[in-house]
Amino acid sequence: MSSEDNAAGVLVGHPVVARLFQSGRRLREWDAGNRWVLDTAVVVVVFVLFAAPDLLGQDRDPSDAPITFTERPLAEMLVLQLALVLPLWWRRRTPLTAFYTVLTVFAAQWAAGIMLRADVAVLVAVYSLVLHGRLRRLPWAVPGLAVAVVLVVVRLSGLVSLWDVLFFVASVGTAAVALGFAIRIRRAQLAALRERAAQLEIERDQRSRLAAATERARVAREMHDILGHSLSVIITLADGGGYATDTAPERGKEALQLIGETGRASLAELRRMLGVLREQTDEPSLSPQPGIADIDGLCRQIRAAGPPIEFQSTGALDTLDLGVQLATYRIVQEALTNALKHAGPQTRIHLGLRIEGSRLRITVRDTGPPAGDRPVASTGEGHGVVGMRERAALYAGTVTAGPAPGGGWAVAADLELGSEPA
Repeated sequence: MSSEDNAAGVLVGHPVVARLFQSGRRLREWDAGNRWVLDTAVVVVVFVLFAAPDLLGQDRDPSDAPITFTERPLAEMLVLQLALVLPLWWRRRTPLTAFYTVLTVFAAQWAAGIMLRADVAVLVAVYSLVLHGRLRRLPWAVPGLAVAVVLVVVRLSGLVSLWDVLFFVASVGTAAVALGFAIRIRRAQLAALRERAAQLEIERDQRSRLAAATERARVAREMHDILGHSLSVIITLADGGGYATDTAPERGKEALQLIGETGRASLAELRRMLGVLREQTDEPSLSPQPGIADIDGLCRQIRAAGPPIEFQSTGALDTLDLGVQLATYRIVQEALTNALKHAGPQTRIHLGLRIEGSRLRITVRDTGPPAGDRPVASTGEGHGVVGMRERAALYAGTVTAGPAPGGGWAVAADLELGSEPA
């Protein structure tokens, strides 16, 4: 960073400059509701500083002054002064009209050979026209200014060098125009910054709402996977234990024990997930998210509910990214739960995980209910299949689910192992 940039940064951050900016902002806010006050103040200041000296007869014809201001009767001088100054009161409402009114009085006055200090009102009118007028109307002021410049040059050509007159007129005119443009550009920049800040605030709120909606969807998906799987296993075990109570009491007792283990495991998993959502000053003690290594325990739970599961895997699955492992676990959990729910405890399930190149293939297929048993009716594609597809989409993957050839139901998913989560 250059020394000029450092100096500018120090100047902007200086307390005095900050107070000046704050005072200017407050003044603009106050002026927005009291515009007539500032307009009146401008007229009064210009009249006191430039019109009053001519009316009071100060600095009359000093012998060493190359240019002398004209003295006329008091009434005539007062009319001319007011005609020059009063139109400035409308300089912000109708800048072009105020400019040409002042310029007309100025031209008539100089054509009559009268020179007044209040002629500075022309510069104020030019500045106001550039600052408040419409840009496409600014060229309309050029002919009037040209006439005024010619009058000034003609009247002063015998008293001052032509080039001195042109230099003076060009200097003060350029200063008025440049100041008007500078303030106009600055106001436009501030307006753009305020608009941008408002837009960023809207975008921030939208991002916050989107993030909240995404988090709610994630939590709902996790709870669906946990509760759906656990309740399906518990219901199946409860039904089996009820049938076994009369014929094999030990099997009923075993079913109750499995129900308790499944309920406790699900409750612990729910507590772990909800612990992340609670706002705490201390970090909660959380166990790791389930991964591919936990699929064996998931299969044991399903086997305890009745259906045998054949689990085959190929490739270095334990070395996969933790996010991919969690998505794989949830997809397998949902697919096994659906097989148990819809095909019943008498079905047979095949589960396969294999790595093919840069993709992970997941297949879950059941043989359907035994002959004579009707499968549990499905109302259509539920939240489970949608949740599986959402998880796969995070890793540029897809999920297909439908009837398998020869009977039963099949779920096939593939995940891109080299992609970042979407």
